[in-house]
Amino acid sequence: MKQHIKTTCRACHGGCGAICTLEDGKITEIRPDPDHPLSKGRMCIKGMKSLEILYHPDRLKYPMKRIGKRGEGKWERITWQQAYEILAKNINRTKEKYGPESIIVAQGTGRHHFQHVPRFTYTLGSPNWLEPGFAMCFFPRVQACMMRFGSYCVVDYYGSVHPKYILVWGHNHDVTNAGGENQFLLNDVIKEGTKLITIDPRQTNLAKKSELWLRIRPGTDDALALGMIHIIIQEDLYDHEFVSNWCYGFEDLKKRVSEYTLESVSEITWIPKEQILLAARKFAKNKPSAIEWGCAIEHTPNTMQTVHAISILMAITGNYDVPGGWLEGMGIMPNPSHNRHFLSEEMEKKRLGADRFKIACGPHMPFPSASVAVAYEAMITGKPYPVKTLLMFGNNGLISNGESLKTYKAMTNLDFISCMDLFMTPSAMLSDLVLPAASWMELNEVYSPPDLSSHTIIAQKEIVRIGECKSDEEVFCELCNFMGLDYGAKRPEEIYDRQLAATGEKFPQWKGLSFEKLKRLNYIQVPIEYEKYKKRGKFHTPTGKCELFSTIMEKNGYDPLPYYEEPPESPYSTPQLTKEFPYVLTTGGRTINFFCSEHRQVPFLRKSHPDPIVELHPNTAEKYSIKSGDWVKISTLRGNIIQKAKITDGIDPRVINTEYGWWYPEMDNVYESCMRSNCNVLTSMGEPLDPAMGTYQLRALLCSIQKVE
Repeated sequence: MKQHIKTTCRACHGGCGAICTLEDGKITEIRPDPDHPLSKGRMCIKGMKSLEILYHPDRLKYPMKRIGKRGEGKWERITWQQAYEILAKNINRTKEKYGPESIIVAQGTGRHHFQHVPRFTYTLGSPNWLEPGFAMCFFPRVQACMMRFGSYCVVDYYGSVHPKYILVWGHNHDVTNAGGENQFLLNDVIKEGTKLITIDPRQTNLAKKSELWLRIRPGTDDALALGMIHIIIQEDLYDHEFVSNWCYGFEDLKKRVSEYTLESVSEITWIPKEQILLAARKFAKNKPSAIEWGCAIEHTPNTMQTVHAISILMAITGNYDVPGGWLEGMGIMPNPSHNRHFLSEEMEKKRLGADRFKIACGPHMPFPSASVAVAYEAMITGKPYPVKTLLMFGNNGLISNGESLKTYKAMTNLDFISCMDLFMTPSAMLSDLVLPAASWMELNEVYSPPDLSSHTIIAQKEIVRIGECKSDEEVFCELCNFMGLDYGAKRPEEIYDRQLAATGEKFPQWKGLSFEKLKRLNYIQVPIEYEKYKKRGKFHTPTGKCELFSTIMEKNGYDPLPYYEEPPESPYSTPQLTKEFPYVLTTGGRTINFFCSEHRQVPFLRKSHPDPIVELHPNTAEKYSIKSGDWVKISTLRGNIIQKAKITDGIDPRVINTEYGWWYPEMDNVYESCMRSNCNVLTSMGEPLDPAMGTYQLRALLCSIQKVE
């Protein structure tokens, strides 16, 4: 008998509707759900081929403990009871000998378990949870929007009015579902007449679809944004009504941006003056418009000021929370409690990075994380205090953290590591205990996209289970119960019920909503309201205004106005390096086949994209006798890797682009597997770091290239 079960694909950050066909206890087909309110009958290739993940012969299927040397690949199968005993023993030993702060809980991308990892960490008594991208992906944008508007914002793809222009900034939405904004929605509005201005060092597919492509020098986005603000103010193109009635600090901003002249910004960014002028005018004159921004703008030590500058463009043009502009979130469902009450004020201050990076890690921020850079330094040096235990959940830090050689050194210096994942990743290979994680078809969860701006709730359902796999959320509940800790729930579904009950309190039409009811409904939505700040009479900020001058930044000792800062390693800040490393490196290449470091062992996905790709201009390739398909060595001060050449005129001759997330599951040697082609071997986790977020330099570094015979 066949059953057709509606659920949600979470093979990436998106939340596309999926229909799984179940026959005799086995899923035999995955197809898109035509009734899904967001994806509307579309799925990417990762979702469509998820059966190759679910039933892959190399899936982790039961707990295992290490019996050989770290990285040697010798394991012994154990029970979950034994796994919990090992975890409890090592957690308690670390707490007793060093204190709970010496335990770090690390997660990967922000999917089903994202909000549950801090809850688990704080229940253990540690302030130190982290994920590789917290200061480098998404959360700088979140923090900037919260400080500016009091809410995170997304492009309005959802109403009857669509943007006239979308400024696509450092984002390749064709191949990513960023923050739950389905990749299909951007192409939908393009077909209906929305025009694009793309800012990217590479000529992506979106750049090819754009009316205007600004080929920016990597790492100079802050200068471009400030220059565009200057043009809009100088030419009187800003929204006077919004600025006068709702903005705080306009005159201070006007004075700050006056130094970012068209000539100076063109020189900094390598973008012709006429293109900068045209982009600023088109964006300001055509309302409504919006910005679709990506993590590329968050990869330098001036991240916080970069995202501040870009977000100001939305404010002064009056495109905030209007139909077809940037939406303020409806907040249909609250996040689960993080059990932060278990942390004392003293323990909050011990969060790694709290004393320096107050916007990302500060004890008074609503959602602080430990600093990745400080945490891995503490693993090596024991300063400011020893870190001895690392618990990873969907985290492949050897690939995803910057400066991979440093990450490897840090991990091999720990007393105990556990890793919960779908496959034996390089990070799992270095662990003492490996736990089998459930895939998106094997777990229950609720999700409210777009992230932090939710107006939709969708259900993720357990349909099958492979071996002894569990969801991360189940393990948090069960382990805390095993250790006698008050997690606040025996089962994850209890937490979901509380979240959904809060939805019913806020939106009476969903009174009495529970997880079981949501499973039957599959998804719910609330109507989008616009200009909510007018109905409230204020913004959710300290001044009650849209803060162009950030009082929160000022209060924490940072510059309240955005400014440009040259990347610490560049042709201009370190010209002495250009003789050995003459090219500017950017490291953000993605493909629809993979998500971060995932899916390289999935046969169909790997077959169509078998090797990592480095992009270089024909003139650069000719200089080194490199042809498309040749293997190329890329080197920086940190190390070198190899990737396969793609020759394209869609990149500046002075710039090299490498793909992100590469490792080789087919290799037995864990070190070779994760260091051979991983672009983070090339990046820097060292000083300087962003003063507010602790972001390190992942792009705009200097590199050299060489053909590999």
